[in-house]
Amino acid sequence: MSLPAKVMRDGLLEKRSSGLLQLWKKKRCVLTEEGLRLHNCKSSGGGGDAPGSAWSSKAKELRFERMATVDCVEYKRGLVYFTVVMVTGKEIDFRCRQEGTAWNAEIALALVRYKNLQAVQTGRNRHLSSTHLGSTGEDEEL
Repeated sequence: MSLPAKVMRDGLLEKRSSGLLQLWKKKRCVLTEEGLRLHNCKSSGGGGDAPGSAWSSKAKELRFERMATVDCVEYKRGLVYFTVVMVTGKEIDFRCRQEGTAWNAEIALALVRYKNLQAVQTGRNRHLSSTHLGSTGEDEEL
């Protein structure tokens, strides 16, 4: 059983739908050490950030292990537009208000942190296995 991932940021983003009309839909986004969770708004009255709006407990998760990069940052009329590129090549477009630290920067930093941690763990595992194999081989030679 694993512990819940630490929440690094929680707030609103708009995600472009992949349908024919490519509408922008409000999502409650939770950035964790493992990825980005996207919750749909259950309220029928369009204002996703209204106090009475409810968020679905079911979430789509974009895990860092499947993310390649955060790309295409553009600033227009007080909004930041950016794209999350998955390792499969799929691109997911987002936008948010241009205030404080932008979501794209926080997602990119968290992705780099995750990839660095994975690289360190891989290096440690290789070192441990080569040290173990090397010592076994040396003992046999004596």
